Amino acid sequence: MANLIDLLEGQLSEGLVEQLAGQLGGADKNQTADAASGIISMITSALAKNAATPEGAGALAGALDRDHDGSILDDLMGYATGNIPQQQQQTQSSMLNGTGILKHILGGKQANAIEVISKMSGLGGGQTGNLMAMLAPIVMGMLGKQKREQNLDQGGLADILNQSVQSSTQKRKELGMIGKFLDQDGDGSIMDDLANMGMKAFGRFLRR
Repeated sequence: MANLIDLLEGQLSEGLVEQLAGQLGGADKNQTADAASGIISMITSALAKNAATPEGAGALAGALDRDHDGSILDDLMGYATGNIPQQQQQTQSSMLNGTGILKHILGGKQANAIEVISKMSGLGGGQTGNLMAMLAPIVMGMLGKQKREQNLDQGGLADILNQSVQSSTQKRKELGMIGKFLDQDGDGSIMDDLANMGMKAFGRFLRR
């Protein structure tokens, strides 16, 4: 089964990172790349937690079927530069609505997630929030593409997310920390107690 995190990071070409940095007002490319990697891991891990219940997996499957067929991956450079035809923006508004996607995935605590990624990467909070909103549709697009190509049902979605996180955790220690970060008190609620975490230590741990 494909590793979503590896597939997504494989999309982060130097050219794409440069375009994303430009969209952030000329941000540092290395900081943008670090932040993008952390955001991909964060969103994928959060999706895995959301899909851990039948209700969550069902809601995710429905969202993918409605809005995320993977077509966003066909022209990532166009997406990154905002060069999308107006008609496409209107017909695919839900697919491109990164802010809305993040609200569903992270709930009301996405500001805390932005703070963690910002401290990890060195990007400003506003830049990190904008980058997170830009990357969220790409993550959903990749997951939607895998769902369609592999004919995944709700259980299959949960499996590919869990296996991607677990496989990557073995190679990258930061994903283990992200798992704890997403559910620090172990009660199954995403992002709980985030504000109580040692942000600076977490950032140093994540930094490559």
